[in-house]
Amino acid sequence: MPGSAQNGGDNWRRKGAGSKGAGSAPRNQPRGARMSDVAKIAGVSAMTVSRALRDPKIVNLETLKRIQSAIEKVGYLPNRIATSLSLRRSNVVGQILPSLRDSLFVDTIQGVADTLGNSYNLLIADSGYSLEGEEAAIEAFLSQKVCGLLLHNTDHTPRARRMIKEAGVPCVETGNLIKQPIDMAVGFSNYEAAFAMTEYLIGKGYRRIGFISLPIKDNERAAKRREGYVRALQKHGRAVDKSIIMESQPGLRNGGLAFAHLVKSRKDLDAVFLTGDVLAVGAVLEAGRQGWRIPKDVAIAGSDDNELQENLLPTLTSIRFPRYEIGRHAARLLLDRIETDATDSVIMDLGFKIMERQSA
Repeated sequence: MPGSAQNGGDNWRRKGAGSKGAGSAPRNQPRGARMSDVAKIAGVSAMTVSRALRDPKIVNLETLKRIQSAIEKVGYLPNRIATSLSLRRSNVVGQILPSLRDSLFVDTIQGVADTLGNSYNLLIADSGYSLEGEEAAIEAFLSQKVCGLLLHNTDHTPRARRMIKEAGVPCVETGNLIKQPIDMAVGFSNYEAAFAMTEYLIGKGYRRIGFISLPIKDNERAAKRREGYVRALQKHGRAVDKSIIMESQPGLRNGGLAFAHLVKSRKDLDAVFLTGDVLAVGAVLEAGRQGWRIPKDVAIAGSDDNELQENLLPTLTSIRFPRYEIGRHAARLLLDRIETDATDSVIMDLGFKIMERQSA
């Protein structure tokens, strides 16, 4: 089975001054250094400075050194947005994430930033787990002439899709693997990951497995994880009990509250699978407060494995996703599309891995 615990390790593959008069600035108001200042000190024309900034290779090496020295001397900052307007494209990549408070996205951001290097700038926006929020961020980025988009969502408003298609910018979706991405997709199957973890718990002998996820409204990832959980139960002849399937708002505290509510209301539960955000960490902490023994009284499994889950007491059984590699490959696909004539649509499955630990 693609992306299963058995082959998880092998599956990690393939950003003019105005006139004087009313409203004009005082004469003694400081102004930033201008291109003409750089040109004067370097002894070249402003056009030569512009060419050197745009493409250093076309400028004589000695001239380039004088321009660079003049830039440092006067503290000139090139107006890259103005440059992008004339070129119809900037050197800025826009990345949109569901939340900037969630630490699980840090590795993906780092992978993108490391791959883009110094040649491209990265702008990051927060959609607030809302398709309308993502649409607004896409519109803002496209108005800035970004050269590429990285979207965690794979579900979008019709207008968002239309704007991206009409802009013609390269786009990589990273939150889930889908058969027909807008352009390209890199990541893992949320459905397969949840299926594999549920099947793992069944294989360990747990009979009543509860499920807690983030709200599925506007969150295709959470919806797919629920689907995977349900399908695994069905495959093994287990009844699907809607009363032990819950949604929780993000965060440690909310995960703990949802877990406690589920366990107290259903005494027959012997395991709970919490998927998304840090819900499972909250559940482990809440179990400690309640005096529940893990896994003897109730087993806990999570997802989005990280260093915290690895060092809890007890350590948390979880699903590890290669988030840094997702960022790195997504950025690489963008750069290939921007800097070459590549047009192929790419869907890259980097898989996942079940980390078996003490909690289940």
